[in-house]
Amino acid sequence: MHPFRAAVENRDTDAVEALLAENVVFTSPVAFKPYAGKPITAAILRGVLRVFEDFRYVKEIADPDGRDHAFVFTATVDGREIQGCDFLHFDEEGRIDDFTVMVRPLSAAQALSEAMGAQFERISREAAGA
Repeated sequence: MHPFRAAVENRDTDAVEALLAENVVFTSPVAFKPYAGKPITAAILRGVLRVFEDFRYVKEIADPDGRDHAFVFTATVDGREIQGCDFLHFDEEGRIDDFTVMVRPLSAAQALSEAMGAQFERISREAAGA
C-alpha cells in the first residue's frame, strides 16, 4: 500500500503532513484558486478528515515511474455520498508537490463546500500557527 494511502486511511495527519513538500500546491474541488504551501495544505487536509465520514480508497492508479498517482475514494458528507479522486504528483524527494482533488456528484460537492466553509476559520488558524 502506498504510504500516502496508508496515512490517510489511518487518519494519521502527521504522516500525511510529512509527505507534503514545502512548495505543495493544493487545488480544491470547491475553491476557485489553488492554495500554495505546506501549512495551508496540511490544515485543509485535516479539515477534510473532520468532515468526511466513512472515507475509503477504492482504487489506486500509478504511472510506471511512481511520480504520479490517482487515488479514487468514496465518503459521506452531511448524509450525501461522494465519489472523488486525489491526483498527486511527487517530487524528486518523494514528497507531494501537486495535489488536486475532484469530486462528484454536484450535490455532494455542494455539501463538501458548505462543510469545508464551516471549517475554514479553524483551517486558517491552524495554517497560521504552523
